[in-house]
Amino acid sequence: MLVNDIPHSWAAALSKQLKNSLLLNHPLNRYTSWRAGGPGEVVLIPESIEDIQTALAFIPKDYPVTWLGLGSNVLIQDHGISGLVIITQGSVLNETKIDGETIYAQAGVPCGQLARFVARNNKAGLEFLAGIPGTVGGALAMNAGCYGGETWDHVIQVETLDRGGARHIRQKDEFNIAYRKALFRGLTTGSIQEYFLSAIFKVKEGDKVESLLQIKTMLDKRNQSQPTNLPNCGSVFKNPPGNHAAKLIEACGLKGVKIGGAQISEKHANFIVNIDHASSQDILDLIALAKQKVKEKFQIELEQEVKVL
Repeated sequence: MLVNDIPHSWAAALSKQLKNSLLLNHPLNRYTSWRAGGPGEVVLIPESIEDIQTALAFIPKDYPVTWLGLGSNVLIQDHGISGLVIITQGSVLNETKIDGETIYAQAGVPCGQLARFVARNNKAGLEFLAGIPGTVGGALAMNAGCYGGETWDHVIQVETLDRGGARHIRQKDEFNIAYRKALFRGLTTGSIQEYFLSAIFKVKEGDKVESLLQIKTMLDKRNQSQPTNLPNCGSVFKNPPGNHAAKLIEACGLKGVKIGGAQISEKHANFIVNIDHASSQDILDLIALAKQKVKEKFQIELEQEVKVL
């Protein structure tokens, strides 16, 4: 549905500027790996970075903004998302290029695609990205990692877009990097937020055949241990220090437990899968159940890795 009578005076005018790429109450479940959740109030499917800049500069400064890449680490609640939702999946920010010992990748590039691009150019160091079911932007935002690698270990610099639509080049040392998070040091409470547009990664000389084999081995291992054949978001909880969330949940006897159309995976207890048109509330109820049981049995507070929108 195109924006027309939405009760924001600016929306119709912005829609005309963006050639009708602005949508009202647009379903978002198709843009998430859980295949659950409600609509976005105002959804932008941009044709260029300039479209995104225009939208950010145009909307009121207090109007919420949400970005969706592959939607692999988010749960959109059943009532949907208020504000502007920017969809980069399959649209913009998909460029990759190589320059000597560095790789440039825009935020919308799937991590697996980047890993293979690096390998096919006889470079090495980013193979682990093949195991991350998201985009470069999401990997940067949460310092995603697996199989012994973490995203920011390989970052040299990033390009960001601020809340007003202006672009910036930021160096790695301008960020506080930690387990599953990366925070720009220049941001203080109430300051303008910044979003990742691209990154430059350091790589090393490698062998295409060897790197592609390493990627295949990792993916085979993932497929054997994780429910990749069912809609899921990846790991629901962060691993507590010195422990594994999956082992704690399994020890509580929760493997296979269902609520509505959602289930704690029988294959990997830190995964919740959509087995039958699950609602977001079904998934939230399973998240709450896992937290409760682990707290009762082990006195450990599980911390969510998935972001609830």
